[in-house]
Amino acid sequence: MQIDDQLLTRLETLSMIRIDERKREEIIEELSEFLNFADNLKELDTSGVDDKFAMDDAPTSLREDIPSCNTEISESILKNAPQSDEDFFIVPKIIE
Repeated sequence: MQIDDQLLTRLETLSMIRIDERKREEIIEELSEFLNFADNLKELDTSGVDDKFAMDDAPTSLREDIPSCNTEISESILKNAPQSDEDFFIVPKIIE
């Protein structure tokens, strides 16, 4: 997949961010590098690798599940949102 100016504009719209005109070419190059790296991973032969393969056979450590509610965290996050209402983000409809 190739990143071009049209795709970058669409990503800007979907993510609700603005990219400075002076940085557009740099961002396009960086995103293209990421995608090219991911494409290289497709070339790996994983046919003999178990889909449950892990580097460590030790089980995942568990923690006690204790419910908690810290409203300061959600308030500090929501104050940075472009739009919010009560405790929710307001985002544009993206499914066409």
